[in-house]
Amino acid sequence: MLVIGLSAVVVAIRDGEAVVLTVRHKSGGADFAGLPFGPFDPDGHRTFELALRAFVTEQTRFNLGYVEQLYTFGDKGRDAPLADVGLTGGGPARVISVGYLALAPAAVDTHFPGSAWRPWARFFPWEDWRAGRPPALAPIEAALRAWADGQPTRLARARLLFALDEAPWNEERVLERYELLYEAGLVHEAARDRGETPAEQPDVLKAALGEPMISDHRRILATALSRLRGKLKYRPVVFELMPEAFTLSALQKTVEAIAGVPLHKQNFRRALERAGLVEGLGRLDAETGGRPAELFRFRREVLDARPVSGLSLPLLRD
Repeated sequence: MLVIGLSAVVVAIRDGEAVVLTVRHKSGGADFAGLPFGPFDPDGHRTFELALRAFVTEQTRFNLGYVEQLYTFGDKGRDAPLADVGLTGGGPARVISVGYLALAPAAVDTHFPGSAWRPWARFFPWEDWRAGRPPALAPIEAALRAWADGQPTRLARARLLFALDEAPWNEERVLERYELLYEAGLVHEAARDRGETPAEQPDVLKAALGEPMISDHRRILATALSRLRGKLKYRPVVFELMPEAFTLSALQKTVEAIAGVPLHKQNFRRALERAGLVEGLGRLDAETGGRPAELFRFRREVLDARPVSGLSLPLLRD
Protein backbone atom coordinates (compact mmCIF):
# COMPACT_ATOMS: atom_id res chain seq x y z
CA MET A 1 0.00 0.00 0.00
CA LEU A 2 1.42 3.37 -1.04
CA VAL A 3 0.61 6.47 1.02
CA ILE A 4 1.48 10.07 0.20
CA GLY A 5 2.27 11.94 3.40
CA LEU A 6 2.82 15.66 3.86
CA SER A 7 5.42 17.04 6.30
CA ALA A 8 5.91 20.67 7.30
CA VAL A 9 9.09 22.36 8.52
CA VAL A 10 7.75 25.61 10.00
CA VAL A 11 10.52 28.06 10.93
CA ALA A 12 10.31 31.26 12.97
CA ILE A 13 12.58 33.41 15.14
CA ARG A 14 12.08 33.64 18.91
CA ASP A 15 14.41 35.54 21.24
CA GLY A 16 17.10 35.61 18.57
CA GLU A 17 16.97 31.85 17.96
CA ALA A 18 15.71 29.92 14.93
CA VAL A 19 12.90 27.65 16.11
CA VAL A 20 10.81 24.97 14.42
CA LEU A 21 7.26 23.91 15.15
CA THR A 22 7.11 20.34 16.49
CA VAL A 23 4.53 17.88 17.72
CA ARG A 24 5.10 14.99 20.14
CA HIS A 25 4.71 11.39 19.01
CA LYS A 26 4.97 8.07 20.79
CA SER A 27 7.37 5.87 18.84
CA GLY A 28 8.48 2.45 20.05
CA GLY A 29 7.61 3.39 23.61
CA ALA A 30 9.70 6.58 23.45
CA ASP A 31 8.38 10.11 23.28
CA PHE A 32 10.04 11.91 20.37
CA ALA A 33 9.44 15.24 18.71
CA GLY A 34 8.33 15.24 15.09
CA LEU A 35 7.14 17.59 12.39
CA PRO A 36 3.45 18.24 11.71
CA PHE A 37 2.45 15.64 9.13
CA GLY A 38 -0.42 13.57 7.80
CA PRO A 39 -1.72 11.65 4.75
CA PHE A 40 -2.89 13.26 1.53
CA ASP A 41 -6.45 12.31 0.58
CA PRO A 42 -6.91 12.77 -3.19
CA ASP A 43 -10.68 12.71 -2.76
CA GLY A 44 -10.82 15.18 0.12
CA HIS A 45 -7.88 17.50 -0.64
CA ARG A 46 -7.75 19.64 -3.76
CA THR A 47 -3.98 20.33 -3.55
CA PHE A 48 -1.01 19.18 -1.47
CA GLU A 49 -0.52 22.67 -0.06
CA LEU A 50 -4.12 23.07 1.06
CA ALA A 51 -3.95 19.66 2.73
CA LEU A 52 -0.71 20.62 4.45
CA ARG A 53 -2.15 23.87 5.77
CA ALA A 54 -5.13 21.97 7.14
CA PHE A 55 -2.89 19.38 8.87
CA VAL A 56 -0.72 22.00 10.53
CA THR A 57 -3.73 23.95 11.78
CA GLU A 58 -5.39 20.77 13.04
CA GLN A 59 -2.28 19.49 14.84
CA THR A 60 -0.94 22.78 16.20
CA ARG A 61 -3.67 25.44 15.80
CA PHE A 62 -1.13 27.47 13.83
CA ASN A 63 -2.02 29.00 10.46
CA LEU A 64 0.76 28.88 7.86
CA GLY A 65 1.86 31.91 5.86
CA TYR A 66 4.74 31.57 3.34
CA VAL A 67 5.05 27.97 2.08
CA GLU A 68 7.21 26.32 -0.59
CA GLN A 69 7.64 22.68 -1.56
CA LEU A 70 10.91 21.29 -0.28
CA TYR A 71 11.57 17.73 -1.47
CA THR A 72 9.97 14.33 -1.91
CA PHE A 73 11.25 11.67 0.47
CA GLY A 74 10.56 8.19 -0.89
CA ASP A 75 13.38 5.86 0.11
CA LYS A 76 12.20 2.43 1.13
CA GLY A 77 12.32 2.13 4.91
CA ARG A 78 12.34 5.91 5.42
CA ASP A 79 9.28 5.63 7.66
CA ALA A 80 10.97 3.29 10.14
CA PRO A 81 9.74 3.07 12.76
CA LEU A 82 6.36 3.18 11.04
CA ALA A 83 4.81 6.59 11.43
CA ASP A 84 1.15 6.90 12.34
CA VAL A 85 -0.26 9.05 9.55
CA GLY A 86 -3.86 8.67 10.57
CA LEU A 87 -4.86 5.75 8.36
CA THR A 88 -7.15 2.95 9.48
CA GLY A 89 -6.94 -0.59 8.13
CA GLY A 90 -5.28 -1.65 4.92
CA GLY A 91 -2.14 -3.20 6.44
CA PRO A 92 1.45 -1.91 6.24
CA ALA A 93 2.06 1.07 4.00
CA ARG A 94 5.08 2.60 2.33
CA VAL A 95 4.96 6.31 2.97
CA ILE A 96 6.14 8.78 0.32
CA SER A 97 6.50 12.12 2.08
CA VAL A 98 6.33 15.50 0.36
CA GLY A 99 8.17 17.99 2.54
CA TYR A 100 7.34 21.68 2.73
CA LEU A 101 9.24 24.65 4.15
CA ALA A 102 7.13 27.34 5.80
CA LEU A 103 8.36 30.65 7.25
CA ALA A 104 6.52 32.61 9.93
CA PRO A 105 7.14 36.20 11.12
CA ALA A 106 6.47 35.20 14.74
CA ALA A 107 6.59 32.01 16.80
CA VAL A 108 3.03 32.37 18.06
CA ASP A 109 2.22 30.09 21.00
CA THR A 110 -0.13 27.37 19.77
CA HIS A 111 -1.56 26.32 23.18
CA PHE A 112 -2.16 22.90 21.64
CA PRO A 113 -1.16 19.82 23.67
CA GLY A 114 2.03 18.27 22.35
CA SER A 115 3.01 21.10 20.01
CA ALA A 116 5.92 23.42 20.74
CA TRP A 117 8.46 25.71 19.13
CA ARG A 118 11.91 24.18 19.63
CA PRO A 119 15.34 25.62 18.68
CA TRP A 120 16.79 23.77 15.69
CA ALA A 121 20.11 23.72 17.54
CA ARG A 122 18.64 21.10 19.90
CA PHE A 123 18.52 18.72 16.94
CA PHE A 124 21.82 19.89 15.34
CA PRO A 125 24.09 21.27 18.11
CA TRP A 126 27.12 21.21 15.80
CA GLU A 127 25.56 23.69 13.36
CA ASP A 128 25.71 26.89 15.48
CA TRP A 129 29.00 28.74 14.92
CA ARG A 130 27.80 32.20 15.98
CA ALA A 131 30.01 32.13 19.08
CA GLY A 132 32.85 30.25 17.39
CA ARG A 133 33.50 26.55 16.86
CA PRO A 134 30.72 24.76 18.77
CA PRO A 135 31.80 22.52 21.69
CA ALA A 136 29.68 19.70 20.23
CA LEU A 137 32.25 19.20 17.48
CA ALA A 138 34.99 17.90 19.79
CA PRO A 139 33.27 14.60 20.76
CA ILE A 140 31.83 14.27 17.25
CA GLU A 141 35.30 14.64 15.72
CA ALA A 142 36.67 11.92 18.00
CA ALA A 143 33.80 9.57 17.10
CA LEU A 144 34.18 10.23 13.37
CA ARG A 145 37.93 9.62 13.47
CA ALA A 146 37.31 6.32 15.23
CA TRP A 147 34.71 5.41 12.58
CA ALA A 148 37.07 6.40 9.74
CA ASP A 149 39.76 4.16 11.27
CA GLY A 150 42.40 5.59 8.95
CA GLN A 151 40.40 5.00 5.75
CA PRO A 152 41.30 7.97 3.49
CA THR A 153 37.87 8.36 1.86
CA ARG A 154 35.97 8.35 5.14
CA LEU A 155 38.44 10.70 6.78
CA ALA A 156 38.36 13.09 3.82
CA ARG A 157 34.56 13.31 3.99
CA ALA A 158 34.62 13.94 7.72
CA ARG A 159 37.26 16.66 7.32
CA LEU A 160 35.36 18.37 4.50
CA LEU A 161 31.92 18.32 6.13
CA PHE A 162 32.87 18.98 9.76
CA ALA A 163 35.76 21.39 9.17
CA LEU A 164 38.37 19.16 10.76
CA ASP A 165 42.08 20.00 10.61
CA GLU A 166 41.27 23.67 9.93
CA ALA A 167 39.21 22.93 6.83
CA PRO A 168 36.68 25.70 6.03
CA TRP A 169 33.11 25.44 7.32
CA ASN A 170 30.31 25.38 4.73
CA GLU A 171 27.09 26.25 6.54
CA GLU A 172 24.87 24.97 3.70
CA ARG A 173 25.87 21.29 3.99
CA VAL A 174 23.58 20.49 6.92
CA LEU A 175 21.98 17.46 5.26
CA GLU A 176 25.31 15.94 4.20
CA ARG A 177 26.63 16.25 7.75
CA TYR A 178 23.59 14.56 9.23
CA GLU A 179 23.72 11.78 6.64
CA LEU A 180 27.40 11.15 7.41
CA LEU A 181 26.58 10.81 11.13
CA TYR A 182 23.77 8.43 10.15
CA GLU A 183 26.09 6.37 7.92
CA ALA A 184 28.63 6.22 10.74
CA GLY A 185 25.93 4.82 13.03
CA LEU A 186 26.33 7.65 15.51
CA VAL A 187 22.87 9.24 15.59
CA HIS A 188 20.06 7.44 17.42
CA GLU A 189 17.99 7.00 14.25
CA ALA A 190 20.64 4.82 12.55
CA ALA A 191 20.36 1.90 14.98
CA ARG A 192 16.64 2.39 15.45
CA ASP A 193 15.95 2.11 11.73
CA ARG A 194 17.87 -1.15 11.60
CA GLY A 195 15.77 -2.54 14.44
CA GLU A 196 18.75 -2.50 16.80
CA THR A 197 19.21 -1.08 20.28
CA PRO A 198 21.30 2.09 20.05
CA ALA A 199 24.82 1.56 21.42
CA GLU A 200 25.72 3.13 24.73
CA GLN A 201 27.53 6.43 24.22
CA PRO A 202 29.29 8.81 26.61
CA ASP A 203 26.91 11.53 27.80
CA VAL A 204 29.03 14.22 26.18
CA LEU A 205 28.75 12.54 22.76
CA LYS A 206 25.04 11.84 23.19
CA ALA A 207 24.43 15.52 23.95
CA ALA A 208 26.60 16.61 21.02
CA LEU A 209 24.59 14.48 18.58
CA GLY A 210 21.33 16.27 19.44
CA GLU A 211 17.82 15.02 20.00
CA PRO A 212 16.41 12.29 17.73
CA MET A 213 13.08 12.69 15.96
CA ILE A 214 10.47 10.23 14.76
CA SER A 215 10.74 8.51 11.38
CA ASP A 216 13.15 10.48 9.14
CA HIS A 217 11.93 13.86 10.34
CA ARG A 218 15.42 14.97 11.39
CA ARG A 219 16.59 14.30 7.83
CA ILE A 220 13.68 16.37 6.51
CA LEU A 221 14.57 19.14 8.96
CA ALA A 222 18.22 19.02 7.84
CA THR A 223 17.08 19.29 4.21
CA ALA A 224 14.98 22.34 5.07
CA LEU A 225 17.81 24.06 6.91
CA SER A 226 20.22 23.41 4.02
CA ARG A 227 17.69 24.85 1.58
CA LEU A 228 16.96 27.90 3.70
CA ARG A 229 20.63 28.69 4.33
CA GLY A 230 21.37 28.50 0.62
CA LYS A 231 18.30 30.49 -0.33
CA LEU A 232 19.25 33.39 1.94
CA LYS A 233 21.88 34.30 -0.64
CA TYR A 234 19.75 34.31 -3.79
CA ARG A 235 16.23 35.21 -2.65
CA PRO A 236 15.09 37.72 0.03
CA VAL A 237 13.27 35.00 2.00
CA VAL A 238 14.61 36.24 5.33
CA PHE A 239 12.01 39.01 5.27
CA GLU A 240 9.28 36.37 5.57
CA LEU A 241 10.65 35.85 9.09
CA MET A 242 10.51 39.55 10.00
CA PRO A 243 7.65 41.69 11.31
CA GLU A 244 6.43 44.64 9.24
CA ALA A 245 8.82 47.01 11.06
CA PHE A 246 12.24 45.93 12.28
CA THR A 247 15.68 47.25 13.16
CA LEU A 248 18.74 46.38 11.12
CA SER A 249 20.24 44.71 14.19
CA ALA A 250 17.20 42.44 14.45
CA LEU A 251 17.50 41.63 10.74
CA GLN A 252 21.19 40.74 11.10
CA LYS A 253 20.50 38.56 14.16
CA THR A 254 17.80 36.72 12.21
CA VAL A 255 20.17 36.03 9.30
CA GLU A 256 22.83 34.85 11.76
CA ALA A 257 20.36 32.60 13.58
CA ILE A 258 19.45 30.87 10.30
CA ALA A 259 22.96 30.74 8.81
CA GLY A 260 24.56 29.80 12.12
CA VAL A 261 27.54 32.10 11.52
CA PRO A 262 28.43 35.61 12.78
CA LEU A 263 28.32 38.48 10.28
CA HIS A 264 30.38 41.65 9.98
CA LYS A 265 27.99 44.44 11.00
CA GLN A 266 29.26 47.28 8.78
CA ASN A 267 29.74 45.09 5.71
CA PHE A 268 26.29 43.55 6.17
CA ARG A 269 24.69 46.98 6.27
CA ARG A 270 26.64 48.19 3.25
CA ALA A 271 25.48 45.17 1.26
CA LEU A 272 21.91 45.73 2.43
CA GLU A 273 22.05 49.37 1.29
CA ARG A 274 23.42 48.41 -2.14
CA ALA A 275 20.63 45.88 -2.60
CA GLY A 276 17.97 48.52 -1.96
CA LEU A 277 15.70 46.04 -0.17
CA VAL A 278 14.85 48.11 2.90
CA GLU A 279 13.89 51.68 3.67
CA GLY A 280 13.69 53.66 6.88
CA LEU A 281 10.31 54.45 8.38
CA GLY A 282 11.39 57.69 10.02
CA ARG A 283 10.70 56.47 13.53
CA LEU A 284 12.66 54.77 16.29
CA ASP A 285 12.25 51.54 18.19
CA ALA A 286 12.24 52.48 21.86
CA GLU A 287 12.02 48.85 23.02
CA THR A 288 15.59 47.84 22.18
CA GLY A 289 16.71 48.26 25.80
CA GLY A 290 19.48 50.68 24.83
CA ARG A 291 19.90 53.52 22.42
CA PRO A 292 16.76 53.75 20.23
CA ALA A 293 17.32 52.33 16.76
CA GLU A 294 15.67 53.30 13.49
CA LEU A 295 12.90 51.07 12.20
CA PHE A 296 12.91 49.79 8.64
CA ARG A 297 10.56 47.90 6.34
CA PHE A 298 11.11 45.46 3.50
CA ARG A 299 10.44 47.09 0.12
CA ARG A 300 8.25 44.24 -1.08
CA GLU A 301 7.26 46.21 -4.17
CA VAL A 302 10.74 45.71 -5.66
CA LEU A 303 9.87 42.04 -6.21
CA ASP A 304 7.55 43.10 -9.02
CA ALA A 305 9.89 45.76 -10.42
CA ARG A 306 13.14 43.87 -10.98
CA PRO A 307 14.98 40.61 -10.36
CA VAL A 308 15.92 40.50 -6.69
CA SER A 309 18.73 38.47 -5.14
CA GLY A 310 19.18 37.54 -1.51
CA LEU A 311 21.49 38.98 1.10
CA SER A 312 25.27 38.95 1.16
CA LEU A 313 26.68 37.13 4.16
CA PRO A 314 29.93 38.94 5.01
CA LEU A 315 31.42 36.71 7.69
CA LEU A 316 32.98 38.13 10.81
CA ARG A 317 36.59 36.99 10.82
CA ASP A 318 38.74 36.90 13.95
